[in-house]
Amino acid sequence: MATRATSLFDAGVIADRWITEYCGAHPRGGDVLCSAKGAAAEAWRTALEEMAGVTGDSLEYARERAQRQADDIGTGFRIAGESEERAWPLSPIPLMIEADEWRAIEAGVIQRAELFETIVGDIYGPGRLVSGGLLPASVVTGSPWFLRPMMALEPPGGHHLHFVAVDLCRGPTGEWRVLGDQLRAPVGAGYALENRLAISRTLGGLQSRLHVERHAPFFAQLREGLAEACHRVEPRIGLLTPGRLNQSYAEQAHLARYLGFLLVEGADLAVIEDKLYVRTIAGLKRIDGIWRRTDPRLLDPLAFDSTSAIGVPGLIDAMAAGNVVIANAPGAGVLEAPALAAFLPALCTRLTGDALKLPNIATWWCGQPREAAQVADELDSMIIASAFGVPTRVLPDCNAVVGADLNAAERAALLADMALRPQDYVGQEVVHLSTMPVVIDDALAARPFALRVFAARNGEGGWTVLPGGFARLGRQGDVRATAMGEGLWSADVVVHGPEPVAPSSLLPAVDSQHLRRNPGTLPSRVADNLFWLGRYLERGEALLGVIRVLLGNSISADTGAALAGPTVERLVRLIVETGAAPAPPSLKRQDLTAFARAAMEGVEEGWYSVRATNRQARGLGRVSRDRLSADMIRLLDAPHPVRGGILDRAGSLQRRYAALAGLSAEHMGRTDAWRFHDLGRRIERAAKVVRNLVAFGIDASTADDLSTLLDLADSQISYRQRYLTGIARVPAIDLVALDPGNPRGLAFQVAAIGEHLAALPVLSDDGLGEPQQMAATRLRAMVSTQAAATLDAATLGAVEAELYILAEAVARRYFLQGSEPLRGAGLTLA
Repeated sequence: MATRATSLFDAGVIADRWITEYCGAHPRGGDVLCSAKGAAAEAWRTALEEMAGVTGDSLEYARERAQRQADDIGTGFRIAGESEERAWPLSPIPLMIEADEWRAIEAGVIQRAELFETIVGDIYGPGRLVSGGLLPASVVTGSPWFLRPMMALEPPGGHHLHFVAVDLCRGPTGEWRVLGDQLRAPVGAGYALENRLAISRTLGGLQSRLHVERHAPFFAQLREGLAEACHRVEPRIGLLTPGRLNQSYAEQAHLARYLGFLLVEGADLAVIEDKLYVRTIAGLKRIDGIWRRTDPRLLDPLAFDSTSAIGVPGLIDAMAAGNVVIANAPGAGVLEAPALAAFLPALCTRLTGDALKLPNIATWWCGQPREAAQVADELDSMIIASAFGVPTRVLPDCNAVVGADLNAAERAALLADMALRPQDYVGQEVVHLSTMPVVIDDALAARPFALRVFAARNGEGGWTVLPGGFARLGRQGDVRATAMGEGLWSADVVVHGPEPVAPSSLLPAVDSQHLRRNPGTLPSRVADNLFWLGRYLERGEALLGVIRVLLGNSISADTGAALAGPTVERLVRLIVETGAAPAPPSLKRQDLTAFARAAMEGVEEGWYSVRATNRQARGLGRVSRDRLSADMIRLLDAPHPVRGGILDRAGSLQRRYAALAGLSAEHMGRTDAWRFHDLGRRIERAAKVVRNLVAFGIDASTADDLSTLLDLADSQISYRQRYLTGIARVPAIDLVALDPGNPRGLAFQVAAIGEHLAALPVLSDDGLGEPQQMAATRLRAMVSTQAAATLDAATLGAVEAELYILAEAVARRYFLQGSEPLRGAGLTLA
């Protein structure tokens, strides 16, 4: 247990000790903490004092606390090739930057964004830079991100760029320089926002003590800038994601929810008559703007890569017609090429009359004979990188190499390929980075860092820079930029100053009169995911209930004895029929225990255990991040219980299911999204009740069978309150099948299904019921006209068949069906 600081004085003493020990042990200069003077030094001390005030003298506890806050927010990322997300690694110590220093960075980023807009506009427009000899044609056309179909295409609003990111490094003497630019689909603004949220919860007093500049105004300007470029006054904007397996999907979902954008995939969209639409449960709805995170070459199979399965056919035609804004416009990534950096200083001077305010690291493109010879002669003092950010023969993973680190064979291979294909390489100076403190093994250690800064086009057509961005900290103490890689930790970046910062939020003003009760557009894919999330959760809970009864969690209330053999056989058959596990060799206790364990925790391919069902639910939850609360995501992502006996683990799972059901029932707004989630639950539960009735209530009449039926329907207490004598068949069937007041019974599910379908949107205006509504009406009539004494297996079989007909009708009506136009009758310009 960490020791807590009991006063501001104690926290200050601890902070001073941390600083003294850290700077005393630091082996080299250039550390941002140790070199800070005056107000900058006091800001660092304040940050560490705030941390000590919360966590005492335990740095490890501070790290754990910050990480826990990041995990609670739901921050995550995925490594390419991995199926599971990793927790976002957050350092508890933010990078501190004074406001005056930040203003210089801000001016340099804005200059760079404006310069890039001019260059990309010329590349895809008049081409004067190439024809005038200021930019070699091969630097443009040699990039895989140069997209020829974009030539002479004027983007809606007149701008190619709406959002850019710049990677900066700070040298040991304090100067800032550019490591690289991100223009295709810049990643990280959501992580910067999530870092700020986590650190604000960890170091709550930092905002007021240091007058920290806020993030919300930037995101408001981003939203206004995209809206301003669209034609309509109240445009509908989507964030286009490649899908949940993308490395930054969690960040994309967080940004979409924060900004109020629709999170859409290519399959959600369709182009009709040069206009872009999203497929929704209410028909096709116009989309005016797309903030894309997809590879631009995969955006439109008709314009670019014809094999793309995640693009939208005709999207570029819609853009060319001025009907949809795409941020950033495809083809902007041509400016990311390291080769371009060799020409950028001269281009800036020629086009703006000023030098770069944020200089690049010195770069030589080997496509020019003189520069190629210089790079070869000075190889030991340079970094060699791919000229266009794509694999080369000797750089198959695109990672830059330090010439001095190469052995003789590697050096010879590199020089040979540089002689064969010099245009594929650039030489860059070896840059050394400043360091900052990070917590390692309960102590402060120095690690090099790089800073990613973001700029967005605002509503006036200019640029707004996010105050801070996020820092990436290197894995080792090697301060060379090429050793930085993607980093091991991230850190919040705090811009502080002497003047108070006005509170700001993306929420409307407190005196706003604008009201809205419609939660907005629900894409068909999202409805489908939520529907099946409900079904999988209900399916897993029902299977777990059968397993718990089989294990002896429930015993006969009449005799106090274990369940009889025939009842156990029916329980086993019920589990086998769900495909959860193969049948046990016998009904002996040890075989039943092994069978139950396999049905609950099995991982064998082709079997649908509770664990496998939960895995399906987890995947659906992850693609629905923008619609679910962080608590629901955490419960869905929670690992399968491993402690205790099998009954204890089953109990843990049951409590998790109950928590998820409670969150959906009490915390989800009564929107169409909730209706689809609950509709899936009701259909699945109704089907399970029907099967349980057939197995234990219709052809069987023993006390064990009926008690098991009541257990599986969670209706033991309700039955005992009504009937003081023993369990009788007809009353038990009536309670489980026909009582409309029993929330676990069949009649209740059927009524809820009908209510949901009556409330969901319809396309026809003839006043007649649609197929799914008609199926619900038939289903309700079938159940409500039955009597418990005469209810038989044939009738229940017909009810189950009608449930499947209804589920199919729901899918046909509301969900995506391959590449069909999807309810063109519902076309609307809304």
